[in-house]
Amino acid sequence: MDKSAMPRSVSRMASFGHALRGLRVLWGQPNARIHGVLACAVTAMGWWLGISAGEWAALVLAMGLVLGAEALNTAVELAVDLAEPEWNALARDAKDVAATGVLLCSVSAALVGLLVLGPHLWARWM
Repeated sequence: MDKSAMPRSVSRMASFGHALRGLRVLWGQPNARIHGVLACAVTAMGWWLGISAGEWAALVLAMGLVLGAEALNTAVELAVDLAEPEWNALARDAKDVAATGVLLCSVSAALVGLLVLGPHLWARWM
């Protein structure tokens, strides 16, 4: 069937299916699994500490930023490997810069976590 003849709802459902497939590819990456486990731990700690809605918003945005950056990093790595299977300095640089993006987002998310969760933990133990 011609794609232009498909109803929009079918096309949207197919797009959602592709995104879920991409999520499975992402979850196959060891670093993505580490970020996912850490996000679950932060979520559990937030519930345990009874943080506010605004604090939840900050944590959810920070966790989403890291996981989104990891997804983009994985996409860059896959595309670079496809375009340049042999070692190439520019391919290395592209992968390294994408990985740096994940690192920057991770450090920022860790700081947000400390700013949000730190005072609650301090109050519980002092």
